[in-house]
Parts: sequence; C-alpha cells; structure tokens
Amino acid sequence: MSTQTDTALSGDTRHEGGPFLVTNRLILSIAVPMTLGFLTTPLLGLVDTAVIGHMGDAILLAGLAVGAVIFDLIFTTFNFLRSATTGLVAQAYGRGDPTEEQAVFWRSLAIALVSGVVLALASPLLLWLGLLVLAPGAEVEAVTRTYFFWRILAAPASLANYAILGYVLGRGQGTLGLLLQTLINGVNIVLSITLGLVLGWGVAGVAIATMIGEIAGALIGFLLVFSRFDRRFRPPLARLRDPAQLKKLFSLNRDIMIRSFVLLATFLLMTRVGTGFGPVTLAANAVLMTIFMVAGYYLDGLANAAEQLTGRAIGARFRPAFDRALKMTAVWSFALAALTTLLFFLIGNWVVETLTTAEDVRAVAKIYLPWAAITAITGSLAFLMDGVFIGATWSRDMRNMMVAAFLVYLAAIAVLVPAFGNHGLWAALNLFLVCRGLFLLRLVPRRSAQAFAAQ
Repeated sequence: MSTQTDTALSGDTRHEGGPFLVTNRLILSIAVPMTLGFLTTPLLGLVDTAVIGHMGDAILLAGLAVGAVIFDLIFTTFNFLRSATTGLVAQAYGRGDPTEEQAVFWRSLAIALVSGVVLALASPLLLWLGLLVLAPGAEVEAVTRTYFFWRILAAPASLANYAILGYVLGRGQGTLGLLLQTLINGVNIVLSITLGLVLGWGVAGVAIATMIGEIAGALIGFLLVFSRFDRRFRPPLARLRDPAQLKKLFSLNRDIMIRSFVLLATFLLMTRVGTGFGPVTLAANAVLMTIFMVAGYYLDGLANAAEQLTGRAIGARFRPAFDRALKMTAVWSFALAALTTLLFFLIGNWVVETLTTAEDVRAVAKIYLPWAAITAITGSLAFLMDGVFIGATWSRDMRNMMVAAFLVYLAAIAVLVPAFGNHGLWAALNLFLVCRGLFLLRLVPRRSAQAFAAQ
C-alpha cells in the first residue's frame, strides 16, 4: 500500500494510484495545513470588521456587511469551480492518471477566467440586484456601492483561485494550499489595515486590499502549480475538449452551483430578515456571523481531508479506504466542533469587544452570542458530509438535500422569527445546519454501496 505525502513544495512528480492506508497522520497532513490556511479567511473578516468597527459608525459596518453578503452570493455561487475540481482531481489521482489531473485543471481554469470576466462586465446589474433584494437603506447602500466598485475588479482572479485551490486539494497538497491561502489573505490583511485604517481610506481601502490580494494569489498560485506539472503527461487539446469529460464537469458544476446558490440564499435571507431589526442588530449579526465563519473554516480543513481521501478511494476502487476515511474524519470533526464551541463560550464576549467599539452593537451581539457559538456543533456533520459528497462527486444528492434543508429553514423562519425575533432567526440557522448533515448522512450507505459495486 502507498502512503500519501505532500509533494507540493518539493516539486515531486510521482503519481500515486491504487489501494492506500488511511491514517491519522495522513488525515492531519491535509486537514491541519488547510485549517490553518482557511483560518486566515475569517481572520481577514475579523480584521476588516475591526478596521471599520473601530470607526465607531454602525452605518459603515452595516454597509460592509451588506457588500460582503453580495460578494458571498456571487462568488460562493461559483464555488463549484473549487469543489468539482477537487473531486475530479482526487479520483484521477486515485486511479494514477496524471494526464487527467492536468486536464481537469485546465478545463476549470478556463471556465474560471471566462466567468470572472463576465461577472466584471455584468457588475452594474449584479449590484443593482443585490441592493434590490437586501434593501439596506440609502446610507448603508452608499457604503456598499463603494466597496463593490473596487472588489468586483478582481473577479477573474478570485475565480481562478478557486480552480487552483481545487487542483491542490484534489492532490492532497495541504502545505501548498496553506501557502496560497496565507498569501492571499496575508496580503489582504496587511493592506486592509494600511489602506483602511492607517491611511484612512475606510471601506474603499478594505475593498482595494481584497482586490490586490486575490490578484497576487492567482498569479503566484498559477506559477507554483504549473511549474510542478510533469510535461510527460501534458494533455493534448483533444483531451481537454473531450465531450464526455466536459459533460461530466458541467454536470457537476451545475449541481454544485445550485447547491451553493441555495446555501448563499440562506445567508442572504438571514441578512434580509436582520435588516428588519434595524442597523444595530444587523451590525451585531454581522459580528456574530464572523464567529460562525471561524467555526466553519476550522471544520473545512477536515472536510477537505474527507474530499481528497474519499475521492481518491473511489478512484482507486478501494472501499476500505473510503469507510476508514469517513469514520476517522468524523471523529476528528466532532471533537474539534465541541472544542470550538467551548472556546467561543469562554472568550466570545472578548471577541465581540475586539471587533467593534460601538457600544450598542456590542450589547446586542452579546445577547445572541450563544447561538453563534453552537454553530460549530450543529454544522459539523454538514461540513463533513459536504466533503464526502464532493470527493465522491455525488453532486445531485448534494443539490437535492440542500434544497430540502432550505425548505425546513424557510418554515422555521416563518414560525420562529415572528415569535422570538432575532433569537428565532439564529435558531432557524442552526436547524438548517443540522438538517443538511442528517439528510446527506442518510444517503451515504446506499450511495457508497452503489459506487463500489459498479466498480
């Protein structure tokens, strides 16, 4: 049996395929670097929120929150570029097919760049639609427009980073993934503080920092990945245009895009309902959502390990590795979720006070803090199942179960918000997370039996 090593920085071009042993060391070699890398993203959110929050104006913080939601809606809708690439590369890696690994990368990168250009050209329409749906009010809208104008310029680079990261994760190269995420968000954080706070550019400075970070990450990430391609396995143009492979990629992309759109619609609706409670509660929810994102990025590292290992197991046609990867990542995921929730119960008030100096926002955020703290536990199974289904490329099930969970969420909002206000809104979000995980878990035994029986 072979064991997986992270060859990202060494340039090793070995191509492993066939049966392999899943160990704690193997799981952590993927999960720990990616967890550290992903944590730079909520850290960036913390910094951006703190930079604007320290200006002491709830309108600025609310405008940043609305702008962030619009971009989450846009870019997370295109998260299929990362997810589909990861699953397909992992399976090709498990088969020992380096030519197809490279082919998946080039197909995904081409889609990313074209889509990014289209998004930039369509930006006026996208902003109009976002403001129409969120209806933040004139003062908040003005702040959002400034943020949107600068950040949308990086759309092609942002989507290219999805394709690049998808390839890296598909090969289980956690160290390179950490390097790329740290580069993107590190540049962003330094410039956000410098431009937004030190130079006093405010929201515009935060947006420009994001734009520069994404572009730097895409350029350097591409060079690092491309320089490590083994030219002996360079795919011919005919293979890149293979109708069967393109159909499979677009089918995956379609299902994951719908799934991602529904997920973002969940957060969009939460923001929209939150606006009805006034700008202070909206700003408080934005602070607490940063805590939720921190928990999510902790768990995403283990989900990435599940993606790569389950996808690799299916590619290798080796059921024992699939079952062992599922069980072991579940144990790690639930343990980390419990620790994360405990941490936020202990230091949550300090986090809120660090993020904003507005006393009214602080007071409201502390009231609803417990709801944000438990999202790590309620969402742990959902994150893990996402990883399994992405790696296995069971995209139709992901799509359908996301829609089912969203319907439960809508019902919960209709019942709980009128009765309990913002408490009901947070309760509905936690219920949605629980349903996502349970609905997918129910399908795993049947889908895995079908996958390995067919092979």
